Amino acid sequence: MANEATEKFIEAVRKAAESYSDQVASAAGGAAHAASGGAIDPFVFQLAIFAMAIFVGYYVVWSVTPALHTPLMSVTNAISSVIVVGALLSVGVEVAGDEGAVWARGFGFVALILASVNIFGGFLVTERMLAMYKKKG
Repeated sequence: MANEATEKFIEAVRKAAESYSDQVASAAGGAAHAASGGAIDPFVFQLAIFAMAIFVGYYVVWSVTPALHTPLMSVTNAISSVIVVGALLSVGVEVAGDEGAVWARGFGFVALILASVNIFGGFLVTERMLAMYKKKG
């Protein structure tokens, strides 16, 4: 019974976490798998997209001018709020002797704390940035 509830929870979280980029990566991975006659595993293709996204994200963030800092922080806070929703779902897993549920709750709690710190820290940094542009007097 606990496994069935866990499977339903995992399925619900997976459906909730699907985003446009995940759908594109899945479709591209499936297309590469079909076009190559099964030689390319869709997971490998998705992993390559993830690795490229890390590099692109790194270079984009480090080349942001100070004037664009506040809009970038707004987007970062929005992404962190989505992480908070997923972490809350994870923390809400019933623990019925299933070790996987215990791990899910633990990691969910850590994700909830880190995402909350990121959100509130982002608001504080944005407030300081906006204060730099206010007239003194």
